[in-house]
Amino acid sequence: MMKRQHFLQAALALVVLCLAVLAYTPPISRDALIHHLQVPKLYLQHGGIYELPELFFSYYPMNLDLLYMGALWLGSDILPKYIHMFFAFATALLLHRHLKRRLSGTYAWLGVLFFLSIPIIVKLSITVYVDLGLVFFSTAALLLLFRWLETGEQKQYLILAGLSCGLAIGTKYNGLLVLFILTFMVPVLFIRSREQGQRLAVPALKATMLFCFAALLAASPLLIRNAVWTGNPLYPLYNSVFSRLNPSNIFNTNTTEPEPEPEQDEVPADPHQEQAKKSTPVRGVFATRYVLYQENIWQLLLLPVRIFFQGQDGDPRYFDGRLNPFLLLLPLLAFLGSTKRQVRLEQIALAAFSLLYFLYAFNTGALRIRYLVPMVPCLVILSMYGLNNAEKLAEKYTNRKAGKLVWPLTVCLLLLWNASYIRQQFQEVDPLSYITGRVNRDEYLSKQLPEYPIMQYANKHLPESAKILCIYMGRRGYYLNRPHLIHAYGKKNSLLAWLQKPGSNLNTILTNLQQQKIDYLLVRTDLMAQWLYNEGSQQQKLWNQLHKNHLIAEHTHLNYILYQVSFH
Repeated sequence: MMKRQHFLQAALALVVLCLAVLAYTPPISRDALIHHLQVPKLYLQHGGIYELPELFFSYYPMNLDLLYMGALWLGSDILPKYIHMFFAFATALLLHRHLKRRLSGTYAWLGVLFFLSIPIIVKLSITVYVDLGLVFFSTAALLLLFRWLETGEQKQYLILAGLSCGLAIGTKYNGLLVLFILTFMVPVLFIRSREQGQRLAVPALKATMLFCFAALLAASPLLIRNAVWTGNPLYPLYNSVFSRLNPSNIFNTNTTEPEPEPEQDEVPADPHQEQAKKSTPVRGVFATRYVLYQENIWQLLLLPVRIFFQGQDGDPRYFDGRLNPFLLLLPLLAFLGSTKRQVRLEQIALAAFSLLYFLYAFNTGALRIRYLVPMVPCLVILSMYGLNNAEKLAEKYTNRKAGKLVWPLTVCLLLLWNASYIRQQFQEVDPLSYITGRVNRDEYLSKQLPEYPIMQYANKHLPESAKILCIYMGRRGYYLNRPHLIHAYGKKNSLLAWLQKPGSNLNTILTNLQQQKIDYLLVRTDLMAQWLYNEGSQQQKLWNQLHKNHLIAEHTHLNYILYQVSFH
């Protein structure tokens, strides 16, 4: 056993070293440049937190983003990666503590190693997102509920579980789903943990209310902020509902409906594809994938299995992320054999949480691995139970020597799957070229972000008062240090909307640009050309007039052009 632990600890040290190296590069992830670093940067420039109604994602939960703001204040935008990675390590500690009590030190170390090396956890650990914060707080809430039952319903553990759930909500709105699931679990766990025949309805209800109160208390800073700013504590979620409940909108300073979640680089919608979506009678992930990817019935039915085998980073068709097949296979063995009542109840709760969370993500229509990550710690725990059962059964029903091969063979296979992904990340991220100084920061970012050179040109050559309208730039504004507005697909007050508006003319467009004090346009030309191709001749004519008579090409790089607007 000690040899196994030493091997696992050495492998874990190697994984931690790899994560630390991979993270030591300037941030390039999409949501970091749109939201998680951009909003804290604007707060620092303003000197404090303030409302940004033009950026609907600034109303999202900000628990981790405020930590990132501290890192930016210290002068580092690489430090936020390590802050995010810290929550992966903290979750790993929770897993170690739980597995050591339930199984053994060997399985505790294996659970930590397995968790930290799973591809989606690796990707998130080297990225400025907030998902690992959600993972930590949701896992802490669930394990604290187990501890609450184990200690005879000591209230401090129930309160801590509720506070953790509230912090999950304050980290990402998906924490609302965690609250929903755990709220139903509290009375069920309470009743199932007691002997039959006792009167349990009232104490179960009291425990549930205490849990919910603690969760809402921890989430209250977010809820109060959004209620004061918009009249909707969950803005931009359920905005139409809260508008009906509060028609006067006494507090509301921004009553518009939120813009849709941007897709990759905000590619202009294909009108034929949009029409196909509208004509599809069935909603959800099946309809979406049938329309977008023409998947057959077997591919659709096998989606719950395929997500563990076919994931690919950056490709929504293949779930935009990777898991590990053993997260599906080993939990199936977790319920074999007999075990203590408390442990069996925990196993059922872990499986139920994973299943309910998956079903929610499955029905959103956007099946992506990152949206499923809160269930990963639960599957890791169940995987350790499954491997332990497989080892015992193999020794029982085969000869002892063959049985002993189950553990090392399974561990080698699951770790090889994860190791191949880490190796791939070294090729894609290329951290060593930056760490060793072969390329400097600007060179590294220019290689990773095609829009970075033209943004740097704007930062260096445009006056500080210049205001830029960015069109089809994927909303990534973090590296642009001049005042700018981000075009969003479907936004009413934008250049493309003005081009589409019936009766619009060149003078109207120029007047609107002057009123918003826009001096420059930063355009991704291939997507702009695609949008114009999908539109009518009137829009093309207006753009051509504007382009010919009032736009001066200031700088060009690849598919990006920086125009100066001439109002003469």
